[in-house]
Amino acid sequence: MTRLLAGDIGGTKTWLCLAEAGGGTVRLIARARFPSRAYDRFEAVLGEFLARHPGPVAAAAFGVAGPVRDGVCRTTNLPWLLDAEVLSRRLNGAPVDLLNDLEAAGYGILELPPGRFVALNPEGRVREHAHQAVIAAGTGLGEALLIQGGHGVTVVATEGGHCDFAPRDAREDALLAWLRRLYPDHVSYERVISGPGLAAIYRFLAESEPARADPWVVAAMAEGDAAAAVSRGALERGDPLCLEALRWFASLYGAEAGNLALKSLALGGIYIAGGIAPKILPVLQEGHFLAGFTAKGRYRDLLAGVALQVVVFPEVVLLGALTWVCRRRLGVAGAAVYNGMVQS
Repeated sequence: MTRLLAGDIGGTKTWLCLAEAGGGTVRLIARARFPSRAYDRFEAVLGEFLARHPGPVAAAAFGVAGPVRDGVCRTTNLPWLLDAEVLSRRLNGAPVDLLNDLEAAGYGILELPPGRFVALNPEGRVREHAHQAVIAAGTGLGEALLIQGGHGVTVVATEGGHCDFAPRDAREDALLAWLRRLYPDHVSYERVISGPGLAAIYRFLAESEPARADPWVVAAMAEGDAAAAVSRGALERGDPLCLEALRWFASLYGAEAGNLALKSLALGGIYIAGGIAPKILPVLQEGHFLAGFTAKGRYRDLLAGVALQVVVFPEVVLLGALTWVCRRRLGVAGAAVYNGMVQS
């Protein structure tokens, strides 16, 4: 059996796993989660993991939240620099591949069974041999394309989450003006469709109508995860201002998913991944996401038939990275990787 290493390196958390593969099978032998911001560099995380699980590694692949160029990635929401050659030396010469995290998510999504998705569009259907795309809000906003070709699906990384935020009405014009005070150089979609983006939407609303702000929510935002406080205020406490923020967030999320569908003509479906969507699924199912997705004027009817599926498998980036290294280095099928992960 060959030992392989894979990882999901995000702005909030980093997952690493070690697997044994061979004979068409994969078995997970170790898996661990690390708080990314507790470490000043990825090598410290890697060193801690390998100290717990010593032994040779034949190859590795990591999905990283940031653009990968020539085997190097400077993470967008962390002060980390990852270099495949440096990491290879740390692994005694084992080959290392760096993938954008949404690229890895795309490879993982292709291996998931139907039970790992929740549909948001009752009129949508998955069209065979049509392009697809994935969008994922978490610490940041990631996007990737799943392009159909003569030799199957090619996953293409993008940095579409950093495109200009485009308001749709006067209220969003005001939100953009407010955000420009915080980010005078550039306001991207990531500034509104992400954990920090949800918190920003709430703060904008609270500044506009201070009397509506629940003191519990304001205190919880100051003490910990601000976006989680807004979500709890909405879903657990039924706070009207939190609900308004979360529903607006869902509409904006859907609008950018619609932009992605039009730009890639992803008539095969849009996958909604990332850590936020499963946590706010009841709000996404209310229809705000779908309404934002289809509100494209003359192209409403085209988008109304596109399948929208929330990914409810939290380790999809890790699955994709492990699928990549197993397939590329050993020729092991992705289905075996998924089975190995869920059975471990």
